[in-house]
Amino acid sequence: MKHFSKGLFVGAVIGALTVAAPLSQAATPQDQLVVGTSLAQVLSLDPQQATEGKAVEIMSNLYDRLVASTADGKILPQLAESWKVDDKGITFTLRKANFASGNPVTSKDVVYSLARLLKMDQAAAANLKRVGYDKDNVEKLVKAVDDQTVRIDLSEQVTAELLLYRLTTTTTSVVDSVEVESHAVDNDYGNAWMRTHSAGSGPFTLNRWSPNELVILDANKDYMAGAPKMRRVIVRHVPESQVERLMLERGDIDIASALTASDLATFNDKKGFAIQRIPTGGFYVLSMNAGNKYLANPKVREAIAYGIDYKGIEKTIMGPYGRARNVPVPENFEYAIPNPDWHLDVEKSKQLLSEAGFKDGFSLSLKTIAQTPRIDLATAIQASLAQIGIKIDIQQGNGSEIIAAHRARDFDLLIPQTSAYMPNVLGSMEQFSSNPDNSKEANNAGNFVWRSAWDIPELTALTAKASMEPDAKKRGELYVQMQKMFVEQKPAVLPLFERFEPIVLSTKVEGYMGHPSQLTRLENVTKVETQ
Repeated sequence: MKHFSKGLFVGAVIGALTVAAPLSQAATPQDQLVVGTSLAQVLSLDPQQATEGKAVEIMSNLYDRLVASTADGKILPQLAESWKVDDKGITFTLRKANFASGNPVTSKDVVYSLARLLKMDQAAAANLKRVGYDKDNVEKLVKAVDDQTVRIDLSEQVTAELLLYRLTTTTTSVVDSVEVESHAVDNDYGNAWMRTHSAGSGPFTLNRWSPNELVILDANKDYMAGAPKMRRVIVRHVPESQVERLMLERGDIDIASALTASDLATFNDKKGFAIQRIPTGGFYVLSMNAGNKYLANPKVREAIAYGIDYKGIEKTIMGPYGRARNVPVPENFEYAIPNPDWHLDVEKSKQLLSEAGFKDGFSLSLKTIAQTPRIDLATAIQASLAQIGIKIDIQQGNGSEIIAAHRARDFDLLIPQTSAYMPNVLGSMEQFSSNPDNSKEANNAGNFVWRSAWDIPELTALTAKASMEPDAKKRGELYVQMQKMFVEQKPAVLPLFERFEPIVLSTKVEGYMGHPSQLTRLENVTKVETQ
């Protein structure tokens, strides 16, 4: 197995030593919540830049949005006290709130934040760009009516309902425009400073972030809904599952969220602990670079789809992390279609490779972030595809390396993960079915499909049509068509497993409920004295 990063092994050893030391500590303080997890993908804490899962969990507690969503998809007010929808847009009335700096939250901050998102034009902007908002029109479509009123006009590519869901994501967080602009350098919109600082109105503020070590959040005592119950939240980088398990058992952490399936199983029915298995609406994916001479061929992609032992991997590796599913829509969502008949069929895979002109097979590299469960998943895919004549060289690296390679189309195969921004077909599938401009010059690294160089104009148009359909029944019919077309085109972004986030909590922790979109809020979390 080749290492994408030569320094990874040394870093892992140092990390293991670092996290092993606290095993002799006493139980966590009563007014502090301590979480053990992997911070490998946390590359920035700027909400208009960062999109990775663990970063989203942290930022959702540093910032507020106009609106929020519950675990079951209900839209709730957050900074917006109320809103009115008409056929041309949405008018929001803001509640009285202050940023942690003491500056008041005004409509100008909302306009600034959405304009900043689209003008920075990084991956975080994709969710609004996909439906017609961009750096050139944002200040025409988003306006401050007065200090407490914001008007967002609809583009011609989205309904008001679906726009509201997009506004629940952390990328649309409202930032303190005065504070951010005071740290701007060379027209960077304060990004260099914002990557490692916070400028929000959320229940917590950022005390410290040490990459691949820890994040410390302090309670915002002046939060508009009242001070959080926890004085401090500490998120620790614990990449070794066994170390994390021991820390949880000894009381050195309150929550563990990066355990292997086997370590997690030790907490089944164990007194003093509870397990949550949070559905994300997303997937573990095998991304294939359609710019590769082999992977450009749909028959090769189909051969790979038939060359993976999904059920075997689900049973032996994924466990609580995922269930086999090759359509990018969770099977329990309304309008979800049945799974295609893709299963391990060595002879069929070999036949498809032969029909594609590659009967003797070929070699590819597979890049993955070195964290649970993706390393074991990569090894299992390597073993499966070896049976059909495709030799896989696994290259593992840290989050910044692998994510950069993905966004630069610098890979053959790569294992990313997704989540859904709303609990329906479009919320989970849109990122798999929309790629408006596949050209390299478009450099649309925020687009999941573009990264795989998979050109899908018909599916993109159908997805756009679904986004604009106001009638629920007709929209459902379009959802079914989208899924069927996706399967027929032998996708270069192949869903492997519907993704779940399993976590183990000490029963001392009360009020913690994981959010499907990783927007878990912590202001109401408490700890009881005894288990």
